[in-house]
Amino acid sequence: MSSSPRVKAADRDWGHDESGCTVLHVDMDAFYASLEVARHPGLRGRPVIIGTGPRSVVSAASYEARRYGVNSAMPTSRARRLCPQGVFLPVDMAYYRTVSRAVMEGILGVVTDAVEQVSVDEAYMDVSGALLRWRRPTAIGAWIRRTVAERLSITCSVGVASNKLIAKLASTMAKPDGMLLVPRDRRAEFIGMMPLRSVPGIGPALERRLNSWGVHRVSDLTAIDGDALLRATGSPATARTLALMARGDDDRPVVARRAAKSIGAERTFIRDTKDADAVLGLLRRCCDETASTLRRRGLAARTITVKLRFPDLHYSTRSLTLGSPTDAATTIFPHAAALLRAMLGAGDGPILPTALRLAGVSVSGLSEATSTAVQPSLDDLAGTRRDSEATPAERYGNRGDGGSSKRGDDGATEREGRGMRLRSAEKALDRVRSRYGGDSVRIGL
Repeated sequence: MSSSPRVKAADRDWGHDESGCTVLHVDMDAFYASLEVARHPGLRGRPVIIGTGPRSVVSAASYEARRYGVNSAMPTSRARRLCPQGVFLPVDMAYYRTVSRAVMEGILGVVTDAVEQVSVDEAYMDVSGALLRWRRPTAIGAWIRRTVAERLSITCSVGVASNKLIAKLASTMAKPDGMLLVPRDRRAEFIGMMPLRSVPGIGPALERRLNSWGVHRVSDLTAIDGDALLRATGSPATARTLALMARGDDDRPVVARRAAKSIGAERTFIRDTKDADAVLGLLRRCCDETASTLRRRGLAARTITVKLRFPDLHYSTRSLTLGSPTDAATTIFPHAAALLRAMLGAGDGPILPTALRLAGVSVSGLSEATSTAVQPSLDDLAGTRRDSEATPAERYGNRGDGGSSKRGDDGATEREGRGMRLRSAEKALDRVRSRYGGDSVRIGL
């Protein structure tokens, strides 16, 4: 989803010379909201807002909702005041990611392997190797738009240009449901029309500094000399990059794969809470979602991190590294629970010593599961003793050895077998969720 400012005058015919325009930027239109309308056709034409709960933020808004001033990242409470007749729906990331894969792999991936997915709903494509078959980049863009609409009942916008910067701006100007070609020799004229915030890297602070030097649009950057631009930005690298981008130049390549560094989930409580069961229940759900994402991507993780945010909005994190990687919630959750207790200095009581506003879990140290010996999940739990006989550290799975069990004891093989059965159960739940939705079933941990 693009957040660049829109310039209505830029959405026009810039010419039809496609030579050298081998970069496409494909951006789904109001992706989450459009997907909800696609599976609930009765919502068509109504203001649909993704985000529920008094303390949540808007994840997406349909174009009908945007007419009321509703935008992404806005507090849901404000969105309700602006658009009381809106249809507010919860986020269903499992569904959105499933459709995203259908777009990225089943449509864009058919054209070329050079697809750089930058978010769940947008990607760059280098189509230079596909032109022998497709002839023209705009023919590829037209096919993508038509295929997305026919298969998924949603729309997308496509920018066609000679580099990533101009292609992304072009797709933004073409929204919704459009395509814009910016010929290579018109790129400087095109970007010169844009406000400063259109350029990647120019945020509010830098915009204010540039404004104080009389720079209000991208075209103004070409009129300011190098020394003044350096003083305005305070950074030689930034000044150099802005000077290039002001001419529409961008030498960043399309990178086919961007390896994930971490995967996680977090939630904000409706009210700040000290209820240990409520916090552990939320962590359990986050662990379940995180493990499901790991398996869907064919990954395993070695490091577990718990994040907590407090009522005064400061946050804290703590991590631990397992002896071997895992993709199972039944392994991740006991460690996350132990980290939670350790971070708060809490015992096993029902009341935590400190109220929490948000809690979440992420995993890192990722590796391909097919080439990794994945840890059986119940190896993280206590040994052959019953839970009531275990110490708190054992009960929450933090045994300090990464959860590995010694095969010499009589119960090790049995525990490993139970662990493998639980991992198989989690995989079975993945199949149920893929068919009936991410919230259709959850594992009890």
